[in-house]
Amino acid sequence: MVAALRSMLLRTPDPDFLEVWHEGVGLHVVLRRRPTARRLTLRVSNATGEVILTLPTRTSFAAAQKFAVSHGGWIAARLAKVPARVAFEPGASIPLRGEMHRIVHRPGRSASAAERAGDEAVLAVSGEAAHVSRRVRDFLQREVQRDLASAADIYAGRLGERPKRITVRDTRSRWGSCTATGELNFSWRLILAPPVVLDYLVAHEMAHLREMNHSARFWALTNALCPNVDEAERWLKRHGSELHRYG
Repeated sequence: MVAALRSMLLRTPDPDFLEVWHEGVGLHVVLRRRPTARRLTLRVSNATGEVILTLPTRTSFAAAQKFAVSHGGWIAARLAKVPARVAFEPGASIPLRGEMHRIVHRPGRSASAAERAGDEAVLAVSGEAAHVSRRVRDFLQREVQRDLASAADIYAGRLGERPKRITVRDTRSRWGSCTATGELNFSWRLILAPPVVLDYLVAHEMAHLREMNHSARFWALTNALCPNVDEAERWLKRHGSELHRYG
């Protein structure tokens, strides 16, 4: 026991990542050592394309490297299925409330806005070309904050309770959350989804103001507040991860 502990303390620190080569292509693999891990595991994030190798405390770096190399083909296959990233730049198409909009740069405008150009939906972005990406992000954040506040007002009337604060973030693991103090947090990316999805998630998190759990009572309350629970859950299951490819 003492010898094993001494060996762990003297071990050279792990690098942050390792490079795996498959058919001439270098694959970046992030290393994460977890005391609770029982075996080596590989995961490819469908949202970001990040490849993560988790290893137990006592597993050597050499063993982890050998494991990653032996799974080079699997990593490459999974990465090939990750949706391509879409930058916020002129000509790119992004969803806004579930409808695709083409980003166009119109420097003479006083403010960015979503509008129609004939049969096409566009997001007209004002300002200098160098700031298009930031202005698109700012526009989307303003829009989602407005939609969230509007939905919260509706559900506050039905529920008889109101959140203390609504915060917008770029979360990866959750679309929304409710704190014990009654503060709600949401992903700004909900503005990309159809309105029924944002509406449901506001109802879901506001139901936690009364039921801080996922009990039968919680789901009964959520379904009573929002008639589109199943539709929104199905959409998120099928398309939710795709929202992370934008921006």
